[in-house]
Amino acid sequence: MKIVAFLLCIFAALYLVWPTPGFPPPPPDSFISNEPADTESIYRTAFYSNLSRAEVINYYKSQWHWPFIRLNHPPEFSFEFIRDQTRSSWLEELIHPWKDSLYINGFYPTTPQEQFNFNGHHYISKITLHYFPSSPITRLTILALTTISIYWLAREYAS
Repeated sequence: MKIVAFLLCIFAALYLVWPTPGFPPPPPDSFISNEPADTESIYRTAFYSNLSRAEVINYYKSQWHWPFIRLNHPPEFSFEFIRDQTRSSWLEELIHPWKDSLYINGFYPTTPQEQFNFNGHHYISKITLHYFPSSPITRLTILALTTISIYWLAREYAS
């Protein structure tokens, strides 16, 4: 049992130090936003696109070659995860367990005043990404603390 636990810890440590794909680029044929709110952080970007929600999610799923978890959040949460005053039609999150998260927020205008037109081209959506990376040292520290806690709990349960 100790050998299996040791091998599991080694496997987990290798998974946690393996590099992540990082912040994925915007899809081709999209217009990158240069608005101040979209450029104030290196971990947040926005672009205008003519892709549907399914096409955007499939694009980012293909960019993250790792196994991930996909969560669908209510659009109201975009104020917390993306930026306050963010307009939202939908919000999804791609998570590499114990590593990093990518929030994808989509906004589709519903009124003529909200339409996106740049350089004579009309776009149907504005997609905002917010990437939350983590340090490998932090990941390994969490693994060590979790392993120690499991060991202590198993010892207490056995006695």
